[in-house]
Amino acid sequence: MDAPERSGGGDSSQKRGDVHFWNLRRLPDARKTDCRPARRGNRRCDPGNGITSGHDRAGGTESAKDTTASGTETAVSDTKKDGAATIEFWTNNRHDEAYMNEMIDSFNASHSDIQINYTILTDDWANSIQLAYQGGTAPDIISIQASDNMTLQTYVDAGIFYNIKDYIAGDEEFQKVTEAYDHKYEGLTSFGDDIYWVPNGVRTGTRIEWNKDLVNAAGATEIPSKLSDFVELAKAATNDSTYGIAFTSSSPFSRWLEGCGEMSGATPGGYDYANGVYDFSSWKEIVEEAAKLYADGSVLPGSENQGVDNSRALFAQGAFALWGNASQEAGVFTDQFPCSFDWGVAELPTLTGEVKGALSCSPNGGYVMLSSCENKDAAWEVIKYFSSEDFLKGYFEGGYSIPLSGYMSNIVDTSNIGRLADFELQDYEDVYPATPAVSVEGDDWKTVLWNVVLGYVSADEAIEDLNTRYNAALESGLSNGTCKRVIVENYDPLQPSAGTVTYKTE
Repeated sequence: MDAPERSGGGDSSQKRGDVHFWNLRRLPDARKTDCRPARRGNRRCDPGNGITSGHDRAGGTESAKDTTASGTETAVSDTKKDGAATIEFWTNNRHDEAYMNEMIDSFNASHSDIQINYTILTDDWANSIQLAYQGGTAPDIISIQASDNMTLQTYVDAGIFYNIKDYIAGDEEFQKVTEAYDHKYEGLTSFGDDIYWVPNGVRTGTRIEWNKDLVNAAGATEIPSKLSDFVELAKAATNDSTYGIAFTSSSPFSRWLEGCGEMSGATPGGYDYANGVYDFSSWKEIVEEAAKLYADGSVLPGSENQGVDNSRALFAQGAFALWGNASQEAGVFTDQFPCSFDWGVAELPTLTGEVKGALSCSPNGGYVMLSSCENKDAAWEVIKYFSSEDFLKGYFEGGYSIPLSGYMSNIVDTSNIGRLADFELQDYEDVYPATPAVSVEGDDWKTVLWNVVLGYVSADEAIEDLNTRYNAALESGLSNGTCKRVIVENYDPLQPSAGTVTYKTE
């Protein structure tokens, strides 16, 4: 379905509830970059690098799990056929492992000229790709999503990512299925006419998942739209046997507070796109209000020190009432940690109860060809397969992601996607342009603001520190040529992708 019209004009707020499956707008082309391939010799993944390669096995295609010397768990699918080109494929996705194994096995069985080796790398993803490239052990293709800690500018400037625009231009079927030219995101997937990956799906932004029994017992029948009321609900749901909310040691700020700030109109990532500087002052009220959760004793003790799956399991067991995370939770609470109670999905609260900024959503389901790939034609065939109609239909109907292209949205049987339907893309969600690739000394902004929530530092002190360090890093990057100032002309916080992106070097 087509995206609903967004509100504009003088009213900065937006009504909730308009639903669509897709249609994130294309950002204007603003830069061209020449990615020069770096050729490397034949290589296999070296266990000494902490990444396990496939092994010869009798009986053809087989999948297994190995553990590297560094403790990194990988899933490996390996086949060999005489004379076939072997394409090494690495991913950091585990939630779709069963489907990927099935489809890769099917590809390998039906192709005598190309075979795919499949590896899941679960630790230090972004850094491992750089190290493997530098060491000559890089894979041929990798999966990628906008939420990965992989700044496009960094990998393009280093010559790691290969520009696939010519392959796309010569493949009408790929263009039709992915709507590649309609889903270019400046600084995230492309620079100007140069395209490094094409997203097939989208991970919607954070929602509040809630235990209906516990929330009802606390005297509420729905999740409040105002942050202060949400904090009070968490307090009311806390008693001798349950707590109001929990966090996790894995990106606790990002789980829902970041989205709450964005929807409240705070600068995303602290970056003022209109003026091209960092300014974190708009986050003050958000973190001060959230800090009350700890002051009130509403947070499950110790949750912020344990992994995300531990917190998910405790939610499924009814240990606390409120949880915040994105669309992957549809599968988590259905299959991985099934809930014994009825659970709901609600929009994030905001400071005023109105939506004044876009909630960031992340294009995903893309594949990058590395410049070190020896057989780029074969690698492109694999990318085409992973982006084909048949592959994607099964992927989306399996609930692993939400389709981005209108073409695939019209094909997917939404009755098959289960609870993922509760996370459908909303009209207030959009893709933000990439911020400058600054190198900041000390803790990053999410860590610092999270320390405010924990009560370790005041909001004023944290914001002054962040503004000083981030703007210093920006100026340093501009002076030494490692980053560019990003300016979005006609910037609208409700429609950040609609403005024109420009780059400045001073």
